[in-house]
Amino acid sequence: MKFSEQWLREWVSPALDAQGIADQITMAGLEVDAVEPVAQAFSGVVVAEVLSKERHPDADKLNVCTVSVGADAPVQVVCGAPNVDVGQKVPFAQVGGVLPGDFKIKKAKLRGVESFGMICSASELGLAEEVSPGILVLPASAPVGDDFRAYMQLDDSTIEVDLTPNRGDCLSVRGLAREVGVLNRLAVTSPTITPTPVTSEMTFPVRVEASAQCPRYLGRVIEGVDVSVETPLWMVERLRRSGVRSIDAVVDITNYVMLEQGQPLHAFDLANLSDEVVVRMAKQDESLVLLDGQEVTLRDDTLVIADAKRPLAMAGIMGGEHSGVGASTQNVFLESAFFDTLAIAGRARAYGLHTDASHRYERGVDPELAPLAIERATQLLCDICGGKAGAIVSAESAEHLPAARSIALREARLEAALSKRLEADDVSDMLARLGLEVERTSAGWQAQAPSWRFDIAIEEDLIEEVARIHGYNNLPVRRPAARLALRSGDEAGIDLGRLRRQMVARGYQEAVTYSFVAPELQAVMLPEAVSPVLANPISADLSVMRASLFPGLVRALEHNLNRQQSRVRLFETGLIFNGELDALSQVPMLGGLASGKRDLEGWAASSDAVDFFDVKGDIESLLALGESDDWRFEPGTHPALHPGQCARILHRGEEAGWLGTLHPEVRAKLGLKQDAVLFEVRLDALSQGRIPAFTPLSRYPEVRRDLAFIIGAETPVQALFDSVRAQAGEYLKDLKLFDVYSGKGVAEGHKSIALGLTWQHPSRTLNDEEINQLIDSIVTQVRVELKAELRG
Repeated sequence: MKFSEQWLREWVSPALDAQGIADQITMAGLEVDAVEPVAQAFSGVVVAEVLSKERHPDADKLNVCTVSVGADAPVQVVCGAPNVDVGQKVPFAQVGGVLPGDFKIKKAKLRGVESFGMICSASELGLAEEVSPGILVLPASAPVGDDFRAYMQLDDSTIEVDLTPNRGDCLSVRGLAREVGVLNRLAVTSPTITPTPVTSEMTFPVRVEASAQCPRYLGRVIEGVDVSVETPLWMVERLRRSGVRSIDAVVDITNYVMLEQGQPLHAFDLANLSDEVVVRMAKQDESLVLLDGQEVTLRDDTLVIADAKRPLAMAGIMGGEHSGVGASTQNVFLESAFFDTLAIAGRARAYGLHTDASHRYERGVDPELAPLAIERATQLLCDICGGKAGAIVSAESAEHLPAARSIALREARLEAALSKRLEADDVSDMLARLGLEVERTSAGWQAQAPSWRFDIAIEEDLIEEVARIHGYNNLPVRRPAARLALRSGDEAGIDLGRLRRQMVARGYQEAVTYSFVAPELQAVMLPEAVSPVLANPISADLSVMRASLFPGLVRALEHNLNRQQSRVRLFETGLIFNGELDALSQVPMLGGLASGKRDLEGWAASSDAVDFFDVKGDIESLLALGESDDWRFEPGTHPALHPGQCARILHRGEEAGWLGTLHPEVRAKLGLKQDAVLFEVRLDALSQGRIPAFTPLSRYPEVRRDLAFIIGAETPVQALFDSVRAQAGEYLKDLKLFDVYSGKGVAEGHKSIALGLTWQHPSRTLNDEEINQLIDSIVTQVRVELKAELRG
């Protein structure tokens, strides 16, 4: 919710500046994201009146105007705006003025005609994001010669509040003013809203079939509306400062009332409605073209506003294109309704939509607000667009409206929870200022929650309200007292913290991504994966539970690359989800991704890109924390990984993870600019370590022999290692691969593998005869098993 400080102060004005208000409501649980000025800095701009306009003698698109700036003599100015005209009040930047962007206004000569200033557009003053097609025309009542900044009250701030889902009551100036009033013990002054006199006999019938989903629906015809009227500048400015773009007078009024009161409204063109308005559930596969031009196929769990022929709008979400107010509209049917939260929650996201109305209805709108809001909107429509108001037609289902909630608050429980005793009168006052009806009882208080507070239902809710209004910073700091036994450690296990520290030591940074991903992304990387689809996703792009850590890590890489971070090392721990809900497996995994250069930038650093073997070394450093002999890497095929650079990771013969370079086709579909190497390993396998044990150091010398074998190019080195170890005896201390070669001197389809073998006996010196026997056994075994020969 974004609101103007000045707008708030019309309701309640504490003795605080904008930052003070922001700090205060943040401490009360309504976190403020930003406090920003409503306009950029500029000076030397006054309200002027256009006295004359003549065509420029040497330019068809330029006009030579004379403007009055008050007491001083009229000023000549050349203006290229197509909408400039005599009699207009306009913002005029005088010579010496400075516009946003440090643009200084100087005396100029345009095509031979002198110009002493500039008539400004909204964008030139920083009051519109898009370039304005013409100058900003002010109301006729604007006082000539006054400072434009003061006239528009631009020395104002916008405060953006990030509300938690339970505080939908604060999605309006009314709700925020209520909070500020409570926190500062000030009365709140709301605009005077009086019922508009009924001056038209026109009405339109309303019928509700889905009473549980729509317990209250109000409609009113406003006859003879002039939709061509421009929205008043003061309203356009308030909408702009709330982050809402002006569209036309009717839509602007409904948006304004929604921001002011918190009640979404919708206006229909009466000429496009047939027979009656019906609130019902959609019929399966009905279609509706929305206001944004998108055609949707409706499901039968969607609440719609319809007439006798077809759906008109998705209730509480968005109206339809054919029934909306247009340039030819003369009579408006104004809707104000209370829709049940559960009837709207998730429906917008299911269609890939999110609107201001759905945002409010999903969090709860005050069921008592609809009559007030329709009167306020009628008042504004009649004042701005003209027209005559008909009688309000309503359809209500009292049994489906939210019932009043009465909650008991025990004084002893409040004191125990806050670790502080508050005066009973202060507690009563806080609750009353929050809008609750409070009665003192022998045990504490009995309070009835107001209609706008859906989140107050139990005693703990009242304790929370008292705590935040009293001020969390005013509560004492108490540490819990408890006798805690020391927990025994598992020496044979490797905890998650140790694995994380090892990844950080290898140059990785921990990422935390969503457990749900876009179905399209998962389909590209894991086409055969089956995982649960969310019934109520945050958005359509996050609607499927992840079947791997790869999609989230790839999205994180994309985010970094788009911000010019080309060297990326990320790891993540979390659950992956495989199977349908009735047979779901949730597996904790550790995954990682590396992309970009191998080394950090530096004068002595390599410019080579990270590759498969770099990341394999990182994984092996994790495996070395446990029993590394229990692990194997073998060639494999994974849909997201390069067929020639992909390995299955095995733990004690069972698949435990994957390692590989991102598949080129997948990378192309995702639009990634560079390669990436990914891996993921089961955490339960990684956490199986070994009990530390001391092995005495031998005092006797090591014996080293180097052997080079010619083996088939497709034979994995691991197979050679296994064969060598099987014949090398118990005193083999180390086995290293120190060279791989293919080319001249090695037959085609073969490779040369050079190994270094080191033996050491704990209690004596090994002699050459023993070593030679072991080598003969190794060579024989390798020849038989792998058809390998010693390289000459």
